[in-house]
Amino acid sequence: MQDRILTPDQVGEMLQLHPFTILNYIKDGKLQGAKIGRVYRIRESDVEKFLDSQMLTTP
Repeated sequence: MQDRILTPDQVGEMLQLHPFTILNYIKDGKLQGAKIGRVYRIRESDVEKFLDSQMLTTP
């Protein structure tokens, strides 16, 4: 199965966050993304990994 390639706008819409927040997460190393020319692209599987890493656990 091939990953969809998403823009920061698409990821922001999925997570209900501003695209600048998504770009900050990429620049801070919290979310993996690739800079291609002047734009960033994010794999859908990397968004899922990011969400998994943010999940809270209850005792």
